[in-house]
Amino acid sequence: MRNNLWIADLDVEDRARIEPHLHLRDMARGQVLFDAGAPVDQVWFPLKGVVSLMTLLPDDKAVETAAIGREGLVGVTCGPMNARAVSRAVSQREGLAACCDAEAFGAALEVSDSLRLALSRYTEGLMAQVQQTAACNAQHTLDERLARWLLTLHDRAEDDRLDLTQADIAGMLGVRRATVSEVGAVLEKRGLIERGRGWLRVADREGLEAASCGCYGLMREVARELHLPRPQAA
Repeated sequence: MRNNLWIADLDVEDRARIEPHLHLRDMARGQVLFDAGAPVDQVWFPLKGVVSLMTLLPDDKAVETAAIGREGLVGVTCGPMNARAVSRAVSQREGLAACCDAEAFGAALEVSDSLRLALSRYTEGLMAQVQQTAACNAQHTLDERLARWLLTLHDRAEDDRLDLTQADIAGMLGVRRATVSEVGAVLEKRGLIERGRGWLRVADREGLEAASCGCYGLMREVARELHLPRPQAA
């Protein structure tokens, strides 16, 4: 269970409040963990894989506003405990998660100040990611956005090869598949990525970082700052 970094960072007492309630669940590629407007009855702690939080638009389209891997959790950050979700959570690739009943997690939060603080620190970082993604989508070119998105996914995928179709990428970025094909060809020509049918490989990580806008670096720094080791008692 401690493959999940958020759980691993908890102190012994807080882990003991959660771990007895955890059970393993597979995450299939494209699986909707919960949809916008639906009750959230499980808190998901990814152990392997990537979950995208999707904001739904009035024209039945959706755009990714956050990506979560084994550094975090999915469920309570979408609304008050046991409330309905305001976003759709989708598994980007095959993975594995430890799940906790939302009521049990809420009960643990009620009795632990340190657990509430850990959740608050995490949601602060997630909110920063959401805000930066929104600004990026509004201001930066698609090639910069695609590079940033691939880096974010690569950080959490633990593999250079990403099983992605053009439709997958278009759906995450809220653009047409033809546009993704054109921009992907540019990145491939520069030697930054390699593409095949239904997959993409990061070929030059440093080059991809250079091609991305500054949003990726800002988001990465926030994640690092919020994952600092626990301060030692004096």
